[in-house]
Order: sequence, then C-alpha cells, then structure tokens
Amino acid sequence: MSNKDTIFSAPINKIGDFTFDERVAEVFPDMIQRSVPGYSNIISAIGMLAERFAKPHSKVYDLGCSLGAATLSMRRHIEQEGCEIIAVDNSAAMVERCKLHINAYRSETPVTVVEADIRNIEIEDASVVVLNFTLQFLSPEDRVTLLKKIHAGLRTGGILILSEKYVFEDETANELLIDLHHDFKRANGYSELEISQKRSAIENVMRPDSIQSHKARFEEIGFSSNEVWFQCFNFGSMFAIK
Repeated sequence: MSNKDTIFSAPINKIGDFTFDERVAEVFPDMIQRSVPGYSNIISAIGMLAERFAKPHSKVYDLGCSLGAATLSMRRHIEQEGCEIIAVDNSAAMVERCKLHINAYRSETPVTVVEADIRNIEIEDASVVVLNFTLQFLSPEDRVTLLKKIHAGLRTGGILILSEKYVFEDETANELLIDLHHDFKRANGYSELEISQKRSAIENVMRPDSIQSHKARFEEIGFSSNEVWFQCFNFGSMFAIK
C-alpha cells in the first residue's frame, strides 16, 4: 500500500523545482491517483491497447516508467510469443521501486528495467511505445527528437501511446479545465496550500502542449493516424500509429 502524499502539506519557504526523488517515489501511487483524473482508466486501457498492437518477437517500451504501472498493465495483457518489455526511467529511486513491483509478480513476458535518460535510449523493432505523462517534462526540441526516434524505431502498424496534461488555446476553456482539475484535487483531500505549492514547484519543469500541437507534430513526423482516445478535464491520452 502506498504512503500518503504530504510533501507539500506544510509551508515551504523556498519552493524548488519538482523532482522525482526518493520522497516522491515513496508516495507516488497516492500522489498520481489523487492528482491525475482518469489515471486508473488510462493505465487499464494501455494494457488493452498493448494486447491489440503488440506483435510476436517485438519490443515494447515504457519510457518514463516511474513505478511500472503501465508496464505491469501491458505485461498482464500481452500474450504474443517473444515480446520483451523495456521500462526506462532516469530516477534511481523510481527504478529501484519499479524493479520490486515487477519482480513481485511472475509472467511469461520478460521485463527489463533500465535506469537511463529516455533521450539516450535506442528504440528498435518496437510494436508498442508508451510515454505516460513523460514528454511534458522534456524541452520542445527534445520532444521532437524523441518522437522522431520513436517513429523510426516502430514497426509499420506499431503504436505510440502518449498521455499528457494539456493546455487549451481558448482561454476561457483553459481556465475552466484548470479550475475543475483543482476541484478534483480538493475532492481527493489536497489543501489549498498543497495545490498552490505543488503548482509552484512543477510549473518550471512541466510545460504542457495543446492537443493541436501534439496532432500537428505527429503528422509532421509521419505517423499515419493519431487521435485522442481519453480525456478528463485537462489530462488525456492519445495514440499515434505508424
């Protein structure tokens, strides 16, 4: 069972940038469930999409795997022979706990957990690639470079699953969806102080794009099809098929 997220519950004099350190890894399941609307639905459906798109003797990548929720969901659903899941995260604390989660369950589908920067990972012979709330932490230039690398490493007909927080070009809609997200966090027990301090910590390291920006980038890179398959407030998930 996850520890409760109380990282921002007391006043902090100087709020630094948010990092996926030991403290965050310790409370991450609670933090993400209480902060990201629809997270459980997304994780479940990632497994369903992997079941549909994973091909025999191919590789499946979970880039920015954190504690391995998407990896475990895919492993439960993938039945194709010879598939290998490669889960990557640059946080040592996350990788250490992810390995414990992966090793707690037996499966025919092998999983390799790698501590590395996802920008330096080679993508090859992939049928499924997952970026679950990860791309938004990269610079705009690095996003394009990584997506091009993923496209090149995917088999024809392979799928990229991209979950992100979104900004909206309509200012009224954007503000409403931000307010609804904050209501969601309040309903899950976060105080005004926690919401405010977390927002201050994360605003310099997480830079969301609009859905239109994501779609334009997919098309420019050469994906044959892309669409939003899930959205709740200003969070959602898209697919892009090569």
